[in-house]
Amino acid sequence: MRRIPVLHAAPAPARRGGLQAENRRAARRFLAPAGFVLLLVAGWPLLRTVWLGFTDARLVSDQPPHFVGFENYAGLFADPGWWRAVGNTLIFALVSVAIETVLGLVIALVMNARMPGRGLVRAAVLVPWAIPTIVSAQLWNWMFNDIYGVINKVLLDLRLIGAPLAWTADPHLVLGAMILVDVWKTTPFVALLLLAGLQLVPEECYEAAAIDGAGPVQTFRLITLPLLRPALAVAVIFRLLDAMRVFDIIYVLTGNNENTMSMSMFARQRLVDFQDVGAGSAAATCLFLIIILLTALYIVVGRVRFDED
Repeated sequence: MRRIPVLHAAPAPARRGGLQAENRRAARRFLAPAGFVLLLVAGWPLLRTVWLGFTDARLVSDQPPHFVGFENYAGLFADPGWWRAVGNTLIFALVSVAIETVLGLVIALVMNARMPGRGLVRAAVLVPWAIPTIVSAQLWNWMFNDIYGVINKVLLDLRLIGAPLAWTADPHLVLGAMILVDVWKTTPFVALLLLAGLQLVPEECYEAAAIDGAGPVQTFRLITLPLLRPALAVAVIFRLLDAMRVFDIIYVLTGNNENTMSMSMFARQRLVDFQDVGAGSAAATCLFLIIILLTALYIVVGRVRFDED
């Protein structure tokens, strides 16, 4: 009986590995120009700011800056105003991002449901995000006014308060007012990111859950939430980075009030109002390091939980 020769092809993994290496090299070539521009636009100013934090540079001065070591950082850490700004920023960022994540998830689930007028609902939800932050903050500033503000008018008509409240002047109310403005402004952004994640969940998973008799709560806990975790991580990181750098909302609502000042406002005050470039650069560098630390911590904790699951 005649044997039929068998042709042996090259191993597929070897070809696949060579193709992947070529793709990586091509990606590096395409990304190199953009990386170079990014290095010039972002990297050089960052390094310049770090360097100025170790000098006695002034905004207007005929003398070149001199190296003073950690003198600016020592003065910064001894300043109670700086630690007040750090506390204000952390509370604002953590509370606002937590509320926006929960509300954004609820809104995304509603927009993802099959219902009449779903396109109109999606367009309406994005209106706050489309309004410039300065404009929305000023609108809320007018609504919070204790004399002619509409918020006090509504609360008085509903008999929820007995007298008008100074929302942006009362130290017990101003932080909540700022968080409310930020939540109204940026919750649509979180909802949009989570909606994109929901639309990537395979429909077969929900069909299998329905066949197994899983209820809405079980389906959400066992299918939707685990598969939505990458989108949640991206939304939280983006919002945390933005909230830690908050400036415009607080500046419009309260101005240079030291009791509500954020770290960005503190750095701006030292840099522009006091014309102390060294102290302002040191504050900006500390803000950058705190943001990097919080982001890295969130990524590490999220990765550990994902690996455990």
